Amino acid sequence: MLHFECIPFYKLTLDQLYEILKLRQEVFVVEQNCPYLDTDDKDQVSYHILGKDDHGVLQAYTRIVPPGVSYEGYSSIGRVITSEAIRGKKMGNPLMQFSIDHCEKQWPQHAIKLSAQTYITKFYANLGFKTVGQEYLEDDIPHIAMIRVIDIK
Repeated sequence: MLHFECIPFYKLTLDQLYEILKLRQEVFVVEQNCPYLDTDDKDQVSYHILGKDDHGVLQAYTRIVPPGVSYEGYSSIGRVITSEAIRGKKMGNPLMQFSIDHCEKQWPQHAIKLSAQTYITKFYANLGFKTVGQEYLEDDIPHIAMIRVIDIK
């Protein structure tokens, strides 16, 4: 079981920031063998979703980005990660649902857009995202844009 929290950048502790950057590097740079500049000047305006296990270890993470930063007119969810230790344990759904809920709370008038690795589009589709446009390469990995319309409650 994971415990989620949503923290704006300016309230992250140095230890939390270190954990986030370490997990992002472990997965995106080392596991996926994709050297790229992870710190892209979007972290400072974003909220950070941390999923920690019962021992306080960061096991899952997303970054929710305000409208107009990654995509004009859309909020965004990015840097979606589950650690190797919990992969396959169905923790991606609660991580994404928590992230979606916080996007809708922070920016209720904006749909959510993300850049999905193509092989995982079914996962996002099950959360209400629909593909838009054509597949493209991002850091030599096939991606496609996906949008989730506003869930009016």
